[in-house]
Amino acid sequence: MPRRTLVTNIGELVTNDPQPGREGGPLGILRDAAVLFDGDRIVWVGAASDTPEPHRSVDVRPSSHPYGANIDGSPAHESAAHESARHESAAREPARSGRADASGATPPEPEVVDAGGRAVIPGFVDSHTHLVFGGDRAEEFAARMSGRAYEAGGIRSTVAATRAASEDELRARLAAFVVELRTQGTTTFEIKSGYGLSVADEERLVRLAREVTDEVTFLGAHVVPAEFRDDPRFRDAGTPDAADRAADAYVDLVVGEMLAACAPHAHWVDAFCERGAFTPEQSRRVLEAGAAAGLGVRVHGNQLGAGEGVRLAVELGAASVDHCTYLSDADVAALAASSTVATLLPGVEFSTRQPYPDARRLLDAGVTVALASDCNPGSSFTSSMAFCVAVAVRDMGMTPAEALWAATAGGAAALRRADVGAIRPGTRADLVELDAPSHVHLAYRPGVPLVRRVWAAGEPVAD
Repeated sequence: MPRRTLVTNIGELVTNDPQPGREGGPLGILRDAAVLFDGDRIVWVGAASDTPEPHRSVDVRPSSHPYGANIDGSPAHESAAHESARHESAAREPARSGRADASGATPPEPEVVDAGGRAVIPGFVDSHTHLVFGGDRAEEFAARMSGRAYEAGGIRSTVAATRAASEDELRARLAAFVVELRTQGTTTFEIKSGYGLSVADEERLVRLAREVTDEVTFLGAHVVPAEFRDDPRFRDAGTPDAADRAADAYVDLVVGEMLAACAPHAHWVDAFCERGAFTPEQSRRVLEAGAAAGLGVRVHGNQLGAGEGVRLAVELGAASVDHCTYLSDADVAALAASSTVATLLPGVEFSTRQPYPDARRLLDAGVTVALASDCNPGSSFTSSMAFCVAVAVRDMGMTPAEALWAATAGGAAALRRADVGAIRPGTRADLVELDAPSHVHLAYRPGVPLVRRVWAAGEPVAD
């Protein structure tokens, strides 16, 4: 039978499921709460004192534990949210232990986990990573910190190292990154290709990515590889016209043989619509070809300067446009009027010393905002979503609540997922217990490893 788990004595439960009487607006916070999951799905959420008998097998101590206090130090007395949870628990009560299910089997008693008054949040949803690659760019980072500006061309050094790496080497490194993500509380993650840039190498990257996640993005249109850029067929090498001809020829490959090889392993298609990468016209070709092959659309846009990436993404109905560092008023208005999520990547600006995107401007306009790590070896070599939350609060105008929502429910929206990024009956059992009384500590205590326990699809993640 599936594992059954009851997590109780939760001092602050962030559900991302706002209900009447719950605190925190979109965070839907419950105090003195409990969560029951059966296998990989959550089946009940409510006040710990209302846990259906006989599941409630530990004491409920709403204010006797230090973490049972409010963030301001006042006692965590029963609140309106508690009362709301009490009423909704009756409607959401799961089958009691000892009662046979539809198959005639008796569900086992759940394992009871005492959160000791700590905070529990949904697992982070990292909707933008580049985790399959070879090599290292530490020297580039050190040089950049000494004054050299970041340019997209640095990607080509990772392409060379990735092509040289064996499949076993790439797989082993990817597995290590997955462990790194999960132990830091990331339970859903997307992975892009883009460091192969040949048919065989791109196919290899999306195939390896698919072994660890369903959220795989074909990013053959990352940059133009050296063999096209330096091809003697293109005269006047190094001139803008020559660069355009090389890029056009490469795009022919991307939308033809490369897409055909990669689409069976991918869920999304992406293009880097940026100076030094691909023009809006070239990006459109790639994205439309991917959509015709049944892939969802994502866009890298407006990272290095003003451009047409955001407008192209909105026009094509992209799930997300990522970076959004340089936006016009028209870009913001277009995003606000669309279903396209603006995914912000604070690790990039931290690592490149570019200006941070203005999250406050986007949120005030009504744009749906996600936060993601953009974990990659060149411009953001971090896998910590907690770090991204802290930077977004410190430097991008977000509140701690807005940043946490963007790193969980916002990431789910960027992947067009309704089954992750929230804690409510029916969602996947992805939970993170913090060694803190409140989600605010993610930004309040930057750099401190606050993730105490993680469940991914109902299974505990080992340290």
